[in-house]
Amino acid sequence: MNDSAPEATTPAGEEAVEAVDEHDPAAPAPLAVPRAPTGNADVDAWLERLGDADHLATDGHLEVYEDVHRGLRDALTALDARPGPPAPSPPYGNRS
Repeated sequence: MNDSAPEATTPAGEEAVEAVDEHDPAAPAPLAVPRAPTGNADVDAWLERLGDADHLATDGHLEVYEDVHRGLRDALTALDARPGPPAPSPPYGNRS
């Protein structure tokens, strides 16, 4: 007794090629994590860059994450370095 299913055929009598499941669970897949705008164009651009990791294998994520971390750190540092009013000049008698 043969328990295998009969082979499918096309109307012309040719053997049908079984459909190959193209979905690979280990393949990169977008996480679809929503990113809300922050109102700061630099920060929004860096957060959008995180989406690049969606199309990479896991071993490629580190490069994207480090790049985004560096960019966000630079954006925060730039906020601290904004020029303010100039420092007051010393009085005439105290100049060296």
